[in-house]
Amino acid sequence: MTAPASLNPRSQRKPKGEGHARRAEILAAAERIFVEHGYEGATIRKIADEVGLSSTALYMHFAEKGEILHEICRQAFADLLELNTAVMAEPGGPEHRLRRMLRAYIDFGFANPNAYRLIYMTRPAELRHGAQSAAQEMGATLYRSFEQVVEDAGAGGRLRGDARTTAQALWAGCHGLVSLMITKPYFDWVGRDALVTTLLDGLFAGLMKP
Repeated sequence: MTAPASLNPRSQRKPKGEGHARRAEILAAAERIFVEHGYEGATIRKIADEVGLSSTALYMHFAEKGEILHEICRQAFADLLELNTAVMAEPGGPEHRLRRMLRAYIDFGFANPNAYRLIYMTRPAELRHGAQSAAQEMGATLYRSFEQVVEDAGAGGRLRGDARTTAQALWAGCHGLVSLMITKPYFDWVGRDALVTTLLDGLFAGLMKP
C-alpha cells in the first residue's frame, strides 16, 4: 500500500523559495547514481525518484543528465580551485605551497569520493556527456596553477629534474593513492594519514633537492 503524500518524505515538495536546496539535492543524488550505475545507467527517472521528484519537475532544474554531470564536475573543480587559491595566498616558499596543494587534493578526494571519481575516473566514452568540457577548461586551469608552483621551485634550484616531469610525477602519485584507497576499501590499508605523509615525504625526497 502506498503511503499518502503527506507521510511519504520523497513525495513532499520543497516550499517555494527552496529551489537552490532542491538543486543541491539533485546533484548529490546524481553523484551517487552516476558512480553506482555509470552514465548510461543513470537515468533521469532514477535521479528524480531519489529526491522525490517527477521527471518533469527535475527538468525544471536541469535540461538533461549531461548537464547534471557537467555541473557536478564544474562544482568539484571550482572547489579545488578555491583551495588552490587559498594555498597560494599563504606565506612560505614553493615547497610549502606544493605540499599544501597536494594535501588539499588528497583531502578533497577522501571527503568527496563520488565527485572525485566523476572528475578523475570517468571512462573516456562518458567524458563527452558533460565531464569533458569541465575537465578541459577548469581542470586545465587547476593543474596549471599547481604546475606554476613547481616551476617556481625549479626557478629556485630546488628540483632534481625538469618542472613538467616533476609536476606530473607529484600529481600522479597523490591522485593514484586517492584512487586506490577509495576504490579498494577492503584492502588492509595502514592509517591514512601515515600513508599520505609517507608518500609525500618519499616524493619530495626523490624529486626535490635537500
